[in-house]
Amino acid sequence: MNLEQNINYSFKNKKLLKTALTHKSYAYENKKESNERLEFLGDAVLELTITKYLFENCNNLKEGEMTKVRASVVCEKSLLEVAKKHNFGDFLNLGKSELINDGRKRPSLLADSVEAVIGAIYIDGGMLDAEKFIMENLKQSIENSILGMGVKDYKTILQEKLQENGEVQIEYNLLKEVRTRP
Repeated sequence: MNLEQNINYSFKNKKLLKTALTHKSYAYENKKESNERLEFLGDAVLELTITKYLFENCNNLKEGEMTKVRASVVCEKSLLEVAKKHNFGDFLNLGKSELINDGRKRPSLLADSVEAVIGAIYIDGGMLDAEKFIMENLKQSIENSILGMGVKDYKTILQEKLQENGEVQIEYNLLKEVRTRP
């Protein structure tokens, strides 16, 4: 099975997929283009897609709440789950140093490769195909984050209550620091 089958998207331009899966360590060693530019583009497409979804489907959420949901979805943890689900690590082109250091399992590297693939899908098939991939893979994460909006720590609740009628200067002072053993 190949990655295209895993993600349910067939690239017209296979070079885009190859580039999306090429880490800078491999690119440097083999004089190839790395996935960094596609990752940059994919990050923007991802943020826009999640923002659009929240704006269109979550009328009950305020701007700050939508921002928190988006941040909790557009993060390494969520993207790592997508990478694991589709076995991205099996398809990455990594340099010798990354291979030695188990780069195929490194969370940041895997999350970055998901963004690069999103960028590649966007270039290859357009916004609708990119949105389809994103929503198929992150809609549950969005829903979980929205459900979690009701769970807040006491400090956040107090801060929001104090600031609901305008600007309030809040200052935190560290009184004591206690270290626990790992």
